[in-house]
Amino acid sequence: MADMTFRKEDFIKDGERYKVEVDQGIGKGVDLIVQREDENGEYEVIQAEILRSTDERVFVAWSEPFNGKVVSDEYKKL
Repeated sequence: MADMTFRKEDFIKDGERYKVEVDQGIGKGVDLIVQREDENGEYEVIQAEILRSTDERVFVAWSEPFNGKVVSDEYKKL
């Protein structure tokens, strides 16, 4: 799976937090890693909440909107 990027503008307010929908096919049986872009354009791993709806939509939730990406570590084999 390729990285899935998103922008601050993609987030919608959901109660006390913000969420952004990521690709529907993402996260089927794999671990997802959320990375936030810092002011230097570098990415840091954060522990964002991953929400899955009953219709299999996947969201990243956080306290504020941010530029970031979702990557999968499915390629890692132990």
